[in-house]
Amino acid sequence: MSRRQLLPPDRTQAFTDFLARRLLRVPARPGQPAEPPPGALRIASYNLHKCVGTDNRFDPGRIATVIHELDADILALQEADRRFGRREGLLDMAELQRHTGLAMMPLAMARGGHGWHGNALLARNARMIEARRLRLPGGEPRGAVMVELEFASGRVRVVAAHLGLLRRHRAQQVNALLESIAEADDTPILLLGDLNEWRPGPRSSLRALERDFGPVDAGPPTFPSRLPVFSLDRILCRPTGLLGGLATHETPLSRVASDHLPLTAHLDLAAARPAALAAAA
Repeated sequence: MSRRQLLPPDRTQAFTDFLARRLLRVPARPGQPAEPPPGALRIASYNLHKCVGTDNRFDPGRIATVIHELDADILALQEADRRFGRREGLLDMAELQRHTGLAMMPLAMARGGHGWHGNALLARNARMIEARRLRLPGGEPRGAVMVELEFASGRVRVVAAHLGLLRRHRAQQVNALLESIAEADDTPILLLGDLNEWRPGPRSSLRALERDFGPVDAGPPTFPSRLPVFSLDRILCRPTGLLGGLATHETPLSRVASDHLPLTAHLDLAAARPAALAAAA
C-alpha cells in the first residue's frame, strides 16, 4: 500500500503541498478566496488538453460541463482546436452559448476553428471592440490573442496566451507580449492562460512581467489536475488592484476532464475609474 493510500484525502493534499514547497519551491496555496465586490466579472482560464482527460478519454462533453460549472464572464481556453490537419474546434460552441451565455470571439483563421494557435476567448454580455492575433517567437508555433471587450461595468483588454515549453522561448514570448501592449492606453489589461512556468524566483521566465502586472510567482497549483503541484496557469492584471479571489476550480469532474485545473478570479472594473481619475489629477 502506498503512502498516498494510507492518508485521507485532506492529509494527502497537505502532504503534497508540503513536498512541493520544500522540493520544488512552489508557493503555498492561498486560503479561501474573498467574496467578489458587487458587479465584479468572473474570470477563468482553462487548458482543455484537447478534451482528453486524465483517463485518456476524448470527451468534449465533460469539458463543456466544467465550463458550465465555472460560470465565467470571460473565459480563455487553450488547446481548444485540433493541432494538426484542419485545426477544427473541439467544442460545440453554439450549444455552449445556449447553456452558459458565453459567446466565442471570432479569432480563428481556419473554418470551424475556435481560436488562434488553440487560444480561444469567450465572453458573456460583452461587445467586442477590437481583436488582434499575435505571433509569438520560439521553436514551435505559438500565438496569443488580444481582444478589447466592453461590458456594462467598463472596458477591458484581454491578452490570452499559451507559452512554449522551453524557458528561453517563454522569455522571448513574454517580451513579445509586453511589446504588444507597450503603446496601450490606460484600459485595464488582463493577461491569462497557460504560461507553462513553474519556477518561482529569479529563474522564472515571467520575471519581466512584474513591472506591469506585479508579482508573478503567487498562484495556486493547477497541474497535474489529479494532484496539482505546478502553478502553470496564470491570471494577471494591470493595474494590479482590480483582480482578486484567485483560486483553482477543483471538482471531481475537473480533476479528470483535463490534465489542468481551471484557474478563476474576479475583476472589479468599477475600481478602475477612481484609479484613473486619481492618476489624471
